[in-house]
Amino acid sequence: MGRYFGTDGFRGTANENLTADHAFKVGRFLGWYYGELKRQNGDNSAPRILIGKDTRRSSYMFEYSLVGGLTASGADAYLLHVTTTPSVAYIARVDSFDCGIMISASHNPYYDNGLKLINKNGEKMEDTVIDLVEDYLDGKLNVFGKEWKELPFAHDAAIGRTIDYVSGRNRYIGYLISLGMYSFRGKKIGLDCANGASWNIAKAVFDALGAETHVINAAPDGTNINNNAGSTHIEGLQKFVVENGLDVGFAYDGDADRCLCVDEKGNVIDGDQILYIYGRYMKERGKLVNNTVVTTVMSNFGLYKAFDEIDVGYAKTAVGDKYVYEYMKEHDCCIGGEQSGHIIFSKYASTGDGILTSLKIMQVIMAREKTLSELAAPFTVYPQVLVNVKVKDKDAAQADAAVKAAVEKAAEELGSTGRILVRPSGTEPLIRVMVEAENKDICQKYVDMVVDVIKANGHTV
Repeated sequence: MGRYFGTDGFRGTANENLTADHAFKVGRFLGWYYGELKRQNGDNSAPRILIGKDTRRSSYMFEYSLVGGLTASGADAYLLHVTTTPSVAYIARVDSFDCGIMISASHNPYYDNGLKLINKNGEKMEDTVIDLVEDYLDGKLNVFGKEWKELPFAHDAAIGRTIDYVSGRNRYIGYLISLGMYSFRGKKIGLDCANGASWNIAKAVFDALGAETHVINAAPDGTNINNNAGSTHIEGLQKFVVENGLDVGFAYDGDADRCLCVDEKGNVIDGDQILYIYGRYMKERGKLVNNTVVTTVMSNFGLYKAFDEIDVGYAKTAVGDKYVYEYMKEHDCCIGGEQSGHIIFSKYASTGDGILTSLKIMQVIMAREKTLSELAAPFTVYPQVLVNVKVKDKDAAQADAAVKAAVEKAAEELGSTGRILVRPSGTEPLIRVMVEAENKDICQKYVDMVVDVIKANGHTV
């Protein structure tokens, strides 16, 4: 991770460790940098930079701060307004923008926010550019062969403009509708929009495809995003699906790059099960390129056992959809994702897309004429306990000899019947301790063993 940017952008509590001044400076740098790249190639046109935001109250503040920085540096800022992260990635790619910015802290509470930078290909920004942004924030920028104490302002007609680009969001909605291979007529579908970015997009897509669409948590007020709603609080959708006799439910997070499902019985279908269902579907149709599904080290043991039974290969990456996508791109894989519901279909998108994921699951339901519970049945989930420990210093906690010894002891005692994984969060001051084993009591025993040592050695906040 960088000094400001983690695996999923620059994230923090609004106006504490992520401020309006930070956003202004990020805009200043990106507007100037992409303009300078153009000038060096003999192109004096203004950079075109796309901005989307989720429904947090602070998103407006960060949007205006970014716009101020971008236009002051001579870039034109195109505003998608409230929209999803995958829509920014899609429009940045198809409409030839120099880059895109999404203002969101994803599944975090409303008082957090973040800046996700997206390159012209709709992918997460290259580390080389992120490093330059961070250098500028730290006042030590050296690029294009010289050191820059401050960046030049644009003047006169070179000052940038702000352009309303809600048409881009509407085009993204049309793109999703175009991917619907089946009519959903006769299907009762529940959507939990987390009071977030999908609130005015997801229902439009499912309605257009003929579903009887039932929506909860689609009344954002700036402070209720992810609040007992969406993929991180899926119990509400479970109850809603059962009480209303729905065929299936889909829950998104704040910026809708994640999707978790609920079957007709009210059971949660997580990202690993989604990978199994769609990976198997692709395998059966001869569409699984390289016979490989890309997973992360956090994926459940049960996923690999289920894949082994149907002769589907798999790869394991570090946690983070960034790493999943990088592996997919390098090895020409067509599907990958995380247990949390970040699922990437590389033929259709360059990032996780919650609404797209729900459409692809509906495709399997319609094509196989089975319920979601039937499609998931061959996958036996191993019990798993995951505890997030808030710490003062992630590196120090992991480097502690006593913590290492506890992890090694747990791994040795679990042997081939389970596993332990201890890793830092990419976006929050947390150490994640996860154990999988034959039953939950065993999982809890070894999680507690490690967490107790972290606490006893003074690492917790």
